[in-house]
Amino acid sequence: MRFPNKETVEFLRKEYPAGTRVELVIMDDVQAPPAGTRGTVLGVDDIGSLLMHWDNGSGLNVVYGEDIVRKVRN
Repeated sequence: MRFPNKETVEFLRKEYPAGTRVELVIMDDVQAPPAGTRGTVLGVDDIGSLLMHWDNGSGLNVVYGEDIVRKVRN
């Protein structure tokens, strides 16, 4: 896993502020919510992971450079 630099983390924080709605495209984790699951970004941590609250109750974070989400409108 490659960690993002400070500038990338700041970009992600601006791109995905708390409250941003996203839809999961792909997540490589056995406990991942199904593709298409929507959720709300709670914040971005220091390694660029999106801290999540998925609509199905999951709290699994989106890992920078590994998982893919897309923004959606409420």
